[in-house]
Amino acid sequence: MAKLEMDLPQMVSEEEARLLLAIKLFELERVSLGKAAEMAGYSVRAFAELLGRYGVPIYRYDPDDLDRELRW
Repeated sequence: MAKLEMDLPQMVSEEEARLLLAIKLFELERVSLGKAAEMAGYSVRAFAELLGRYGVPIYRYDPDDLDRELRW
């Protein structure tokens, strides 16, 4: 696994930067929920709750699939 090292502005903590990177990578479907949680240093459950606070859905449904499911 690659490592990233960078200087952050004083107003951004390392923890916040790790969390925001993990959220974005999950949102872009580049990493799984479990991997994103691990990267951010949270349990899967805690990370899932944080995703909700940031407005990032955990589950993604194709609109047509969702429509078919709702018609049942």
